[in-house]
Order: sequence, then structure tokens, then C-alpha cells
Amino acid sequence: MKIKIEICTGSVESVLAAKKGGADRIELCSALVLGGLTPSQSLMEYAITKAGIETFVLIRPRNGDFHYTRAEYEIMKSDIFTARAAGAAGIVTGMLNTDGTVDTCRMKDLIELARPMKITFHRAFDLSNDPFKALEDVIDLGCERILTSGQAQNAPAGSHLISELVQLAGSRIIIMPGSGINAFNLKQLHQQTKALEYHLSASRLKPGRMHFRNNTVNMGFPGEDEYSIRETDPDLVAEICRIAGSLND
Repeated sequence: MKIKIEICTGSVESVLAAKKGGADRIELCSALVLGGLTPSQSLMEYAITKAGIETFVLIRPRNGDFHYTRAEYEIMKSDIFTARAAGAAGIVTGMLNTDGTVDTCRMKDLIELARPMKITFHRAFDLSNDPFKALEDVIDLGCERILTSGQAQNAPAGSHLISELVQLAGSRIIIMPGSGINAFNLKQLHQQTKALEYHLSASRLKPGRMHFRNNTVNMGFPGEDEYSIRETDPDLVAEICRIAGSLND
């Protein structure tokens, strides 16, 4: 089977770069510095209708853990309707109970609302209390894939668990490694895990377009450079896709 590359994008420019570089699919988000949040309706519509690349929309109402209040849950349902109406191919989401198990009850409702879109259970999996039980729970829910770093800081560090998950999952669900993947470690990670899909941002920090700069003010985290933007780089995407293609040979 062909190895697929999914690029995590948080802006219009990154969406276009992912397409130009030859990505198979994008995960569309906002606020990547926070691990990704649900993008705006306008960004969804642009990516899906104008950029013309298979788009999975992140459904995550806030940063932090993955146990949500009733109000947050209602927002997630509304965002799923928006993504489906915009023509998204799928959504990326996940919910946990306070004890670290998969919130199968509310996930069933979200999945039912999302169909016929496909479902990726995201890195809430990495905060679950038992990855092997979580794997079976997500399979039983009918999700198409799990995005995971192998419950480690990044996918290379979690490669042993990812390999186990790939073997246990078989053809029942796709295990997609994500976090810390680049052109330098993809080949080794594939050799270790035998996964067939990989998730990464392929991004660089790019200088902004402003000539006038007030460096005494921060709009976000203290110390952040307000005049640099992290964007997907089409050349990095093309390189990672070239490497993925060579692994098919």
C-alpha cells in the first residue's frame, strides 16, 4: 500500500504549501502553537473548495486536556455540522473521561453526527490511561484511524509502542504516527513501525512582511517573535513525499 503523508496546517498559506508540495491530505487547524484548535468556517471553506486537497478538520474547542464540559461538547457538535456542510472529508477529534479512558458514550454521538465523514481519533489517545484498551475502544467506535506519538513526547521516542499498535490493529484501523517527524527520521520510523500514514507540519519559521516593528509588545506568549510566522514549506513537503515514495519501492 502507498505510504500517505498528512500535513497539519494552520493557515491559508500552509494549506497551499501542503498542496504544492504533494501532500496526500491535510489536517486543518488553528493555533498550532497550542497543539491545534478548531479552524474558522471561512478557513474550512477555503481549504476545501479552493485549495482542492482532501481535508480533515480538527474539532477541538480549547487547548488543555480532552475532558470537556457540556457547553464545550455542544460547541464541538456545532463545529462538526459546519465541517460537514463545508464538504470536509473527515474530522479529527477525541474525548476522554476523567479517569483517562475513552469517552465512548459522547464519542458515539459525535461520530453519528459526523457521518459520512471519516473520523481520526487524535492525540487524546496519548493521554489515555491504557493504550491497548483505548485502541480497542476506538476500533469499536468505528473510527478510521488513530493519530499518536506512542504516548511519548514525539513519535520517534514512542516508536516501540507505535509498532505494537500497528501490529495489534492490523487491518482494523490505521495507526498514524505524528509529532516530531521530519525528512531526517521518516525512513527509520517507518522501518521501526511499518506504519503506512504519517502526520507532520513540515514547517519553517518565516519572517513577516512588516517593515515597521515594535518589539516591546507581545500579542501572545512573552518572548515570542511577533514578526515571524511558522508556515508549512512546500519544499519540505515535497522532500518528505519523495522519501515516502521511495519507501514504497
